[in-house]
Amino acid sequence: MNTKFDFGKLDDGRIVYVRPVATADLPEELRNQVGGLETLYAVHRTDGERLALVKDRKLAFVLARQNDLAPVAVH
Repeated sequence: MNTKFDFGKLDDGRIVYVRPVATADLPEELRNQVGGLETLYAVHRTDGERLALVKDRKLAFVLARQNDLAPVAVH
């Protein structure tokens, strides 16, 4: 099974990635808005553009699905 497959053809613009983001890594103006949370979850397009920041992983997946997107986790 050494056949190459072009996965780029599968991306119809609906796939988004959900990943944790340390609050400390965010700009100060955003850190001031998140209260005591240490981790937020980001929803990104496949090209890396951040679409949303939310307070928990479950909410990130729900948000993506409500917008007809197909979320996948990034570890």
